[in-house]
Amino acid sequence: TETLYEEARQCRLGTDKFDLDGRHTGTGGGNHVVLGSKTPADSPFLRRPDMLGSMIAFWNNHPSLSYLFSSRFVGPTSQAPRPDESRRDAIYEMEIAISRLPDRDHFTPPWMVDRLFRDLLVDLTGNTHRAEICIDKLYSPDSATGRLGLVELRGFEMPPHARMSLAQQLLVRGVVAAFWSRPYQTPLTHWETALHDRFMLPHFVWKDLCDATAELGQNGITVDPNWFAPHHEFRFPMLGNVCYQDVQLSLRSAIEPWYVMGEEPGGSGTTRFVDSSIERLELLLDGLDITRFRVLCNGIQVPLHSTGIQGQFVAGVRFRAWQPPRCLHPTIGVHSPLKFDILDTRCHQSIGGCTYHVAHPGGRGTDRFPINANEAESRRAARFSFLGMTGGPIESYQAPPSTEVAPYPVTLDLRRFC
Repeated sequence: TETLYEEARQCRLGTDKFDLDGRHTGTGGGNHVVLGSKTPADSPFLRRPDMLGSMIAFWNNHPSLSYLFSSRFVGPTSQAPRPDESRRDAIYEMEIAISRLPDRDHFTPPWMVDRLFRDLLVDLTGNTHRAEICIDKLYSPDSATGRLGLVELRGFEMPPHARMSLAQQLLVRGVVAAFWSRPYQTPLTHWETALHDRFMLPHFVWKDLCDATAELGQNGITVDPNWFAPHHEFRFPMLGNVCYQDVQLSLRSAIEPWYVMGEEPGGSGTTRFVDSSIERLELLLDGLDITRFRVLCNGIQVPLHSTGIQGQFVAGVRFRAWQPPRCLHPTIGVHSPLKFDILDTRCHQSIGGCTYHVAHPGGRGTDRFPINANEAESRRAARFSFLGMTGGPIESYQAPPSTEVAPYPVTLDLRRFC
């Protein structure tokens, strides 16, 4: 892996890519991990079918493995959708399939694993290749090239550094080693709407990754979650932070599943646009007295969720960043800039705030991509402002729906308040 990265650099190829706004993103290339053996007969997934069942269950119970290392395009129509993103009853059916796996001490015909999981490890349209855990080359009856005993993990994007790629490979190697000696028997989790609510935010992704590495540690495989701190920072870059009266407010980029539009005729046939105009960020507060303070975003109360640490709360904010000609809910305009206020309910005044801009606040635009990381960082820094506190008394503000009935209790969707 290190040789590949170095040879690419010598050829003037790189794994760094920056958007126009300065965001550091993946190059778009896959870093898929393929597991198997030299011959199909030696494949661990054909010799031990419970191995595949363990990996499916472990990935289902830990969404951080699906979202921390993936590209920006996630969801049911992406290149590596989770089974529970495609159909609501997918996990129910998967539970039945895993229960039909034979015991590890019994002989299993090689076609058994393919028959059990082939129609469940698919995307929304039934495509077996576009799945997070792809088995179309495990033991497919279609052709000899499909009977290679291989399992492909497609939820990995090319990271910017070789050691980040090696850390991903080490994690997968640890999962295989852990469940080869002791199959993963934990029941599958039905995440429902929590999958695209909690696990779109960096706080919950990191917490889940720590839980996943702790489970591997119980199986004798030591994996330090701090090894993946660069992945977390790359996936969820810090946007800015402020501190007022010992209350610290931090903003980070979060994940937003892009919605696929309906089919329409195009120049080369039928096309489907993707609505990438919706973005999401995470709001994390430390030292907050929830009985006294509230947080407002554009005058709307943010639904704060306790992290389990005293005085620490987290929430997500979903908003329209720009207005493309083809998008979902075209009558809803742009919400940028996002203006945050820490409201003191005793005196009904803001003690401080900040402003986040999607584009340069001075209107300075460019059609040229950043040439290096320094220029990209300067563009990102220009979009966060320490100013923006609302002056004067704040007597009224809109409250979000009750968290007991809202399908996404941790996320404030500004589109519902237009």
